Amino acid sequence: MTPDAAFQGGLEQLASLPRFSLAQLPTPIHRLENFEQHTGDIDLWIKRDDLTGLVGGGNKTRKLEFLIGDALARGFNMLVTVGAIQSNHTRQTAAAAA
Repeated sequence: MTPDAAFQGGLEQLASLPRFSLAQLPTPIHRLENFEQHTGDIDLWIKRDDLTGLVGGGNKTRKLEFLIGDALARGFNMLVTVGAIQSNHTRQTAAAAA
């Protein structure tokens, strides 16, 4: 199996999983023009995962889409999570549950 075929197979498996939409996707990519002025001739861009819609955003929001999708598909009506005090994961879970 070629790497491209394996990647495509992984995308198909991912697409088959239950998912609950939480994130505002795709998040934008912004050029850091002011930062480039200080670094010379570097073409620098940043992926704005902080703009997914839930505070903290990024990979936590995308993960919660699958966890909540699975929970709903199984008929669950409660989320339980563990995180440190002031944990972004805990905040994300609370926001997603709301």
